[in-house]
Amino acid sequence: MMITGTVKWFNADKGYGFIAVDGQDDVFVHITAVQASGLNLKEDMKVSFEKEQGSNGKYSAVNLTEAD
Repeated sequence: MMITGTVKWFNADKGYGFIAVDGQDDVFVHITAVQASGLNLKEDMKVSFEKEQGSNGKYSAVNLTEAD
């Protein structure tokens, strides 16, 4: 299921950032997902993505696309 959110911040040097989603906790996004998408994330950019649960039990954004 695709979720739409807004990039809260992303720092390529740190290798991660967060996407804000209305009514939900912010979603972690790792640089590998950003690189795979080919997007250049910027603050306040609207994106669609899927949430994937990692081995640590936490969720992260994958399959990112730019939202309309």
